[in-house]
Amino acid sequence: MGATWGALLSNLFWIVLVLWTVLPLLRQRRVTDRRLQVIRQLERERGSRVITLIHRQESLSFLGIPLTRYITVDDSEQVLRAIRYTPPNMPIDLIVHTPGGLVLAAEQIAEAIRRHRGRVTVMVPHYAMSGGTLIALAADEIWMDENAVVGPVDPQLGGYPAASILAAIRQKGPEKVDDRTLVLGDVAQKAIAQVRQTVYRLLQDRLPEEDARRIAEALTEGRWTHDFPIGCDELRALGLEVRCELPDLVYRLMELYPQPDGRRPSVQFVPVPYAERHTR
Repeated sequence: MGATWGALLSNLFWIVLVLWTVLPLLRQRRVTDRRLQVIRQLERERGSRVITLIHRQESLSFLGIPLTRYITVDDSEQVLRAIRYTPPNMPIDLIVHTPGGLVLAAEQIAEAIRRHRGRVTVMVPHYAMSGGTLIALAADEIWMDENAVVGPVDPQLGGYPAASILAAIRQKGPEKVDDRTLVLGDVAQKAIAQVRQTVYRLLQDRLPEEDARRIAEALTEGRWTHDFPIGCDELRALGLEVRCELPDLVYRLMELYPQPDGRRPSVQFVPVPYAERHTR
C-alpha cells in the first residue's frame, strides 16, 4: 500500500512539473498569436508593413537583480530583415517603445528607415528615448500618444554625458585634469559631433538646412539631462511635425506586452516577403 502511494505521489509530482513547464509556453504562444492577429489587422487597415520594436522592462528582475532590455544589434538585424521583406514603395509603420540602447544598432535602423522609398511612420505609444528618438527622427512621420515622450540623443561615455565631461574640463582647465580625462574629453567631443551629424543627415531631406542643424544641435548639445521627456508640444516648438494621436489597434497591441519574461522577442513582424502592390 505504501509503495502504491509512493508511486502515485511520484507520478503526481512529474505531472505537476510538466504542467508547470508547458502551461507558460502555451500561454505565451497564445499571446504571440494574438499579437500577430492585431499586427495583420493594423496592416490591412493601413496598407502597410507593421514592425514592432518593443522593450518592456519596468518590473523585470531575476533573483532580485533588475534586468534591462534595450536596442541591440540583434534588434537592428531583425528590423533590417523586415524592411528587406517589404517592397520598396510599401509604407512601413514602426511601433517603438524603448529606453534606447546601442548607438550602432539605432543608427542602422534609422539609416534603413531613411533609405526606404515608401512612407515610414514611427508610432510612439509611451516612450522612445535616446536611440528610440534617433529612429523616430528618421521617419517621414512621427505619431505619438498625446502623453508619450521622446528624449535627447546626446552621447553618453562611461556613464557620464559627453557634454558634461567637456563642461568639467572647461571649468577646471585642461592643465588641471589628468591625461585620462583629457582623452575622454577628446572622445566626448568627437561623439557629440558624430551624433549631431547623424541627426542632421536624418532631417536634412525634410527640413530647411538651418532648421535641421538647429534641431540637431538642440538634441545633442546636453541642453537637457539624457532622460528629459520631450513631448508633442516641445517637439513642435523645436520645429518638428508630430501627430499626437494613434490608431486604437496600437493600444490593443501594447496590451499584449504586459511585462517581459525574457523569452519574448523584441521585434515582431509577419515573417514572409510581401508582393509589390501596384496602384493606378
